[in-house]
Amino acid sequence: MLFGATTRPLAIPAADDAIPDRAEVMRFSPQHFVNGNPIVDPVPEHIQKAVFGMGCFWGAERLFWELPGVFSTAAGYAGGITANPTYEDVCSGMTGHTEVVLVYFDPDKISYGELLKAFWESHDPTQGMQQGNDRGTQYRSGIYTTNAQQAEIAEQSRAEFQQALNDKGYGNITTEIAELDKFFYAEDYHQQYLAKNPAGYCGLAGTGACYAPAK
Repeated sequence: MLFGATTRPLAIPAADDAIPDRAEVMRFSPQHFVNGNPIVDPVPEHIQKAVFGMGCFWGAERLFWELPGVFSTAAGYAGGITANPTYEDVCSGMTGHTEVVLVYFDPDKISYGELLKAFWESHDPTQGMQQGNDRGTQYRSGIYTTNAQQAEIAEQSRAEFQQALNDKGYGNITTEIAELDKFFYAEDYHQQYLAKNPAGYCGLAGTGACYAPAK
C-alpha cells in the first residue's frame, strides 16, 4: 500500500470530477496463484460470489482464500465511478472505488453468513474513509451484494454486529452496503499478493467484537 500520503481526498468525488474511464482492461492471470482455480467466470455452476472491502486488499484476500469452502478469490476495485482504473488511479481518491476482494464460494461448504462473520470480525468497520493507518476513500469498509438475498442478510448482519460493537465501546458502523455495479480486477501483482510475498504488508486488525447472528 502507499504510505505517508495524508492529503488524499476523504470523500467520494462527483462523477464530473472523477478520473475518466480507461479503455484498456487490466491484464492478469485468470488462475488463482494458491489453488489454481479460476478467478474469472465461468466457474462451476454451483459456485456463488460475494464482494467485500475491508481496507488493504492484500490481507483481506488471504483471509478469504484460507477459509474452507472458498473456491477462489481476486483483488480488485468496486463502488466507484471510473471504468478499468489502475491502482494509482484508485489511490488518488479520484475514482470513487474502494479496494475489494471478490470471493467465489461453495454455498454447500460455507454460507454467506459465515463469510460475513470473517468480514465483520477481521477489521474495524467504524473508521469511515480509512482502516488503521491507511487513509483514503479506497480503504473504506464495504459490502457489495450480488443478489437480493445477500442484501437482506448483509443489512441484518450490520444491525447485529452494531450491538456487539456497542458492547465493546465502539461507535457506529460506517460500512457501505450496496448492490455490486461492476467489479474491476486489480493488476496481476496484487492478485494473491501475500502468497507471492509472504512477508508483505497486512493491515487487518479486528475490534475483538464477535459476530453472532440472531437465531
